[in-house]
Amino acid sequence: MTQLIANITLVVSDYDEAIAFYVDALGFELLEDTQLSDMKRWVRVAPPGAETALLLAKADGPEQAAAIGNQTGGRVGFFLHTDDFARDHAAMLSKGVKFREEPRHESYGTVAVFEDPFGNLWDLIEPK
Repeated sequence: MTQLIANITLVVSDYDEAIAFYVDALGFELLEDTQLSDMKRWVRVAPPGAETALLLAKADGPEQAAAIGNQTGGRVGFFLHTDDFARDHAAMLSKGVKFREEPRHESYGTVAVFEDPFGNLWDLIEPK
């Protein structure tokens, strides 16, 4: 049996703000944006060609709202691989993406931590 992770939920405060960041600033594709009810949408974004998508889910209630930006307990929770760190880092900076550090070279590749508008931490990585 073949299995894969299709979607990972990312709780956000606003669908359109999340779409703007992931599509416009990071260059992800908007795979789906379906209205499910007056308050709920099914929104999926992913890097071009990716098998796994982010399911952007608007927080419903105070418990979910409290998790926005801290879904991984303050750790880097998402890892965006690239084949050209310098290109993508420069493009992201030009689009206002906030990096928490300068790029660094590690044994596994070139990396820098950035955050999305909701406070979630990401690694941009060009693996060796």
